[in-house]
Amino acid sequence: MTKAIIIGATSGIGEGLAKILTDNNYKVGITGRRTELLEALKAQKPNDYFISSFDISNTQIIDEKMTALVSELGGLDLLVISSGTGELNEPLNFSIEKQTIDTNVLGFTCIADWAFNYFEKKQSGHFVAISSVAGLRGNGIAPSYNASKAYQINYLEGLRQKASKLKSSILITDVRPGFVDTAMAKGEGQFWVSSVEKASKQIFNSIQKKKKVVYVTKRWRFIALLLKSIPRIVYDRL
Repeated sequence: MTKAIIIGATSGIGEGLAKILTDNNYKVGITGRRTELLEALKAQKPNDYFISSFDISNTQIIDEKMTALVSELGGLDLLVISSGTGELNEPLNFSIEKQTIDTNVLGFTCIADWAFNYFEKKQSGHFVAISSVAGLRGNGIAPSYNASKAYQINYLEGLRQKASKLKSSILITDVRPGFVDTAMAKGEGQFWVSSVEKASKQIFNSIQKKKKVVYVTKRWRFIALLLKSIPRIVYDRL
């Protein structure tokens, strides 16, 4: 039986993906800050879920928590980071920016490094992270969120390059969603909003196909191309 861990499985894409994995014969470790939501998910399939409650921004406990969860699972083949945060912050309240950085940069990096080192010792494994189309350009209303997603995109590319040089069987998948109907979808003018179920299914299919970079839903690839093509002098005025 394949063993997986989803970081941030209390709601949204993380929860949706956890359900799909257990439906496909995975044993799944689920993590998050809200223990009651993890327990509610476990109650649906008590023999398939394993709980570890922690906040990834508390980087000092990650090694202990992850090692214990992998031991309980009996190994690890797939790790997915679905945990993240971000707020609209036009007045640049630093406490909001710091919370985003603590989770999306520091917490993300700690989990990513732990996973890569584990898979390197094992000489195989699949590391998946939910970044965002937002990481392709900056945003004056949510600067730290977009910047943190750009960091994740580049960090994942670096890990993919590192795995290639090691000639290992470590797979790195960067999932870049557009708008998905979750609490993370904020602001006006949203379009092509995907359901959690549809997004989760596409992500699972991408994992099975061992994709390196995937846009969710698929047509967000066109928005990505458009964003990349806008000249800086034009983008600065948007």
